[in-house]
Amino acid sequence: MNSLNIQSYILASLFILLSQASLAQKPYFQQKADFTITVTLDTRSHTLDGYEEVIYTNNSPDSLSFIWFHIWPNAYKHDKTAFSEQLLTNNRTDFYFSQDNQRGYVNRLDFRVDGQTARVEDHPQHVDIIKIILPSPLPPGQKTRISTPFHVQLPQIFSRSGHHKGFYAITQWYPKPAVYDANGWHPMPYLDQGEFYSEFGDYRVTITAPDNYIIAATGKTPDSSYLYSILNNRTTTPTKDGNKSVKKAVPNKKPTPGNKSNTVRATKQSEATRTIRFEQNNVHDFAWFASKDFMVQKDTLLTPSGKQIDLYSYFTAAGLQTWEKSISYIKSALRFRNSCIGEYPYDIVHVVSGEQSESSAGMEYPTITVVNGGQNAEELDLTIQHEIGHNWFYGALANNERKHTWLDEGLNTYYDNRYMALHYPSGKLPGFLEKRIPADPEKLLLAGLYSTGRDQVANQPADAFNEANYGLINYSKVAEWLFSIEQLIGREAFDSSIRYYYASKKNSHVSPGDLQNCFETVSGKQLDNVFEKLAQQGPVIPGPSRKKLRVTAFFNMKGTDNIQYISLSPLFGFNQYDGVMLGGVIHNYQLPLPKFRFFAAPLYGTKSGSFNYLARASWHKYLDGRIREVSTGLDLAKFTTNNFTTEAENLNLGYQKLAPYIRIDFREKSALDKTERFLQFKSFFFREDVLNFKTIVENGDTLDIIDKSSQDRTLQQLRFFWANHRVLYPYQADLNIEYAKQFTRLSFTGEYFFNFSNRQGGLKARLFAGKFFYNNGKTANKAFETERYHLNLTGPNGYEDYTYSNYFIGRNEYDGFLSQQIMMRDGGFKVRSDLLSSKIGKTDNWLTAMNFNIDIPRKLNPLSIIPIKIPIKVFADIGTFAEAWNDDYEDSRIVFDAGIQVSLFREMVNVYIPVFYSKVFRDYYQSTLGDNRFWKTISFSIDIHQLNTRKIMAKAGL
Repeated sequence: MNSLNIQSYILASLFILLSQASLAQKPYFQQKADFTITVTLDTRSHTLDGYEEVIYTNNSPDSLSFIWFHIWPNAYKHDKTAFSEQLLTNNRTDFYFSQDNQRGYVNRLDFRVDGQTARVEDHPQHVDIIKIILPSPLPPGQKTRISTPFHVQLPQIFSRSGHHKGFYAITQWYPKPAVYDANGWHPMPYLDQGEFYSEFGDYRVTITAPDNYIIAATGKTPDSSYLYSILNNRTTTPTKDGNKSVKKAVPNKKPTPGNKSNTVRATKQSEATRTIRFEQNNVHDFAWFASKDFMVQKDTLLTPSGKQIDLYSYFTAAGLQTWEKSISYIKSALRFRNSCIGEYPYDIVHVVSGEQSESSAGMEYPTITVVNGGQNAEELDLTIQHEIGHNWFYGALANNERKHTWLDEGLNTYYDNRYMALHYPSGKLPGFLEKRIPADPEKLLLAGLYSTGRDQVANQPADAFNEANYGLINYSKVAEWLFSIEQLIGREAFDSSIRYYYASKKNSHVSPGDLQNCFETVSGKQLDNVFEKLAQQGPVIPGPSRKKLRVTAFFNMKGTDNIQYISLSPLFGFNQYDGVMLGGVIHNYQLPLPKFRFFAAPLYGTKSGSFNYLARASWHKYLDGRIREVSTGLDLAKFTTNNFTTEAENLNLGYQKLAPYIRIDFREKSALDKTERFLQFKSFFFREDVLNFKTIVENGDTLDIIDKSSQDRTLQQLRFFWANHRVLYPYQADLNIEYAKQFTRLSFTGEYFFNFSNRQGGLKARLFAGKFFYNNGKTANKAFETERYHLNLTGPNGYEDYTYSNYFIGRNEYDGFLSQQIMMRDGGFKVRSDLLSSKIGKTDNWLTAMNFNIDIPRKLNPLSIIPIKIPIKVFADIGTFAEAWNDDYEDSRIVFDAGIQVSLFREMVNVYIPVFYSKVFRDYYQSTLGDNRFWKTISFSIDIHQLNTRKIMAKAGL
């Protein structure tokens, strides 16, 4: 490179660096959007008809040629929106399967800019975002007037907005511009998990609704006649603090001039309408709620600075007992936050009892919050103070909640914890549990996430979190992280930092850097390493490398970050041969989960007189790459499997099992992915008791001697499992290769679930295919010795559970009800043929089958009249096997059965009643079962494998 090139290269590099520095230091600016909206609520059609004018001020240094607008009611338009897809990810199918008349949308838009018709472009991906093309660029410092009519079909309440039994939550309801800041435009689809980022402005909203509806809305109304009508000349009495208090509510009286209660219920029925105007300056959203059943309480709070704040609570008669102290909860929340953070930013507070989404206790908007019903007094107090707290964090300090959820929710939760410690210091649990469960269960759940590597970092967008992490990380972990800052700099410096943060950044868009700068400015400490933890997994403060060991009764979850408990508790068991088993269990399972885990359950059989056991020990290693976890362990078991009585003694036959394994679990594509993939190799070593029949001659007499001896067998198993535990159309595939000295057994099982549109069950389809090979050729002796491993069309019995992996009450019973237990494996037929010397459909070659079960709708379920939910299903099985295709086979090559299935305990116990079946089974029943034939055709299974850990985690939001 010559000198000229070197100089050019240096100059170009400097130019690039200076340009990047210029971009990085782009000055803060904040757009303004002032709204004037008129809207009419039609409660018969659940619609809004409105018109809005937005005065949009461009305070940026850029000329704008377009403006992105959110039209979020369209999130409810169909089941392909980002909102709908996220609900499915979070295990909710209610919206996906909703009817068209339950959904919502916005239409009749006609955007005009300064009176000129504006061209509108759809967002390339999201139906609830549009681009308004300005007729001419909007220069810096200039304003433009954007107007449009709009019509909103309100959905049923699935998430924040809509209607439910006469209650209306009108939120995210009007077209509004996306934020444009130093980082550019921020158009975003509506989501249930993930909140908002909006421009500040002044609102003038005029609402027309039926006059028997009470409206609660952002801001104040100057309409004194409306206030008079809903408050009805209430009387007040002074309190010690100089504020106004109200007399006890009289909820069931019709409002009249003579009724001077502080609580008023709207009872008038009329088709007439009333129009009310609401005003609020310098907020970034507007929400309102309406109900003809609202009862209203009002009071005022005078702050130390002399500011008067109006307080309103709205609720129904059903919640009167809980809500009668709601005003005092509002006062308590305001006083606490005012003292910690700074004075409440507005001069009015509304708290509304209403409906929100299934996963929400409440939702905040400027000056107003809605709280889900059904809470007790303490829960209501804590929810109210949390939601009111958002007026500081979210209301006045308006960060991009979609990008940095923690900056709002984490700070708010930190103050929740301080409020709880101040007002509810004692535990809420009974004495026994209080000693064993920490007061903050979220901290315990977080520890569980840390220990399995399933926690996510806080610094990522809301829609990147799975449901469990969204709450535990953004709320609980960040609150714990903030507490660590308090410990580092002291509470006084912490509170001073937050007050400075609030005072200096109020009514603006804030970022994590703003918070860090305030902490560093006030405390004088450099906190880069502290804020870096927001981008790191694991606990805020790592625990000790070695924990203290402590023995505890039953369990203990307190102090588990420093203590490893060894838990002891009694245990009972039962099977036909051991009888009632008495014993105990010793284990070290706790949260956080230790890397080495064990449990051991020694049990004494009161019938067999045998000491039995069930045990497991395992070691777990969590990795960062494509492999999530490597675990290795050992399963052990010993139980009695049969009793045999001779003239001389009772012989108990049993088994011992030792099964070492290694398992590799593969990582999901993302934290939202609910797949499970693992590869497992397991060796089985068995020692089983068998009967010996001997004939001896002693003193000229021939004696038959029966005793027992032990024999060993082994089995090697390679298993690959793949499943997706999503809520909609889950599936799984299980491939097994089993090898022993005499044979190799291949089997594949696939399952797919088709959800019903009414969310009440569905159709489960199962496919099985298996092949049995003799190693080094088949012989009659091999066929006899490997009989228990052969493929079964019908459900295997206890003897055929050759790995002893299922729980059988009477594993080797051949008559009576216990003999009718089967296990779901291989062909999966529910009919049985155990009394034949050769079971129908049992093969040492190949077999394939399909199984179906379909849920009977609850309204057709005769057991739905009882309070316990007992699902009833219809099952059907169809299959074939190798021998059916031999030339000399006389029965049908394709066999089937169908009947009724009753499922108990979340399908862990299933009872099968065959109704229709192939002739070969009918002939078997008629020739073999004898009297009471119908009851003998019934079978049942106990499917302990339904307890799939990953499936449970997926349902919990992981």
